[in-house]
Amino acid sequence: MRTRSLLLALSASLLFAPRVTALAEFGIEGIGVVSTRADELRATRSADGRRLVWASNRDGGAGGWDLWQATWQDARWTDPRPLPLDTAADEVDPFLAADGRWLYFASNRDGGHGGFDLYRAPLLDDGGFGPAQNLGAPINGADDERSPALREDDGTLLLASNRAGGAGGWDLWSARRDGDRFAAPRPMAGINGAGDELDGAWLAGGRALVFARGNAGGGAQLQLAHCRHGRWSDAGPLALSFNTADGDTRAALPDASTPGELLVSGHARAPRAGGFDLYRMRAPASDGAGDCR
Repeated sequence: MRTRSLLLALSASLLFAPRVTALAEFGIEGIGVVSTRADELRATRSADGRRLVWASNRDGGAGGWDLWQATWQDARWTDPRPLPLDTAADEVDPFLAADGRWLYFASNRDGGHGGFDLYRAPLLDDGGFGPAQNLGAPINGADDERSPALREDDGTLLLASNRAGGAGGWDLWSARRDGDRFAAPRPMAGINGAGDELDGAWLAGGRALVFARGNAGGGAQLQLAHCRHGRWSDAGPLALSFNTADGDTRAALPDASTPGELLVSGHARAPRAGGFDLYRMRAPASDGAGDCR
């Protein structure tokens, strides 16, 4: 009976189509193609819905963690392959800009300013990528910068860093767009604490923020905060059954082609493919304001 139940769960996930009306609480993303026996983290989907990019430590990449992409065809993800941007170092934390111009990511490759730096690569007309560009100072410094995400309305950059000036450990920072560059990042008031905050993303047009907060076991739990009177407040766990205080759930990003849904990384009991799997869930609603940055 256990084997039959597992097969039924896997079959349901293979038939899963990413539409809000078809979702129960959550569904696994692309089992056997996107979600595999390896670890898959932080998936980002293009606004036209045709491309999914995520980080994986599966075999077949350039080394360490690599960026992979799959193509949406015949109502499923197909043709998983590593990106030509990958190096023998680690490439993680992809984010496809909603305007279709850039792929942002983090890497600890040679030639950076510190440990992990933020980069971007242009998306070309033929579907490929141009050369990676380091975002430079003041975004990148001697410490680490991770998990880039852009606010759709004004391009404000959200990132995680362990640089000095925060509340402690990893903190979330935001940087206003300044032409084709970004101003100096500022720590996120109302979000950062003495522990680790990372993997932030804007929700509901900037009225809400989802992020991961580290726990005592070395994992993380996704949190949801709302913008109230120009400040982030009311942070609490994102409502998802496997997003527990002693678990490890992280890297939530909205699906740019289906804004009412989120892609998250974690460990559900079923369906499950391997280590960290990629899941899809309904995005939470927010009655917050849009004046927080």
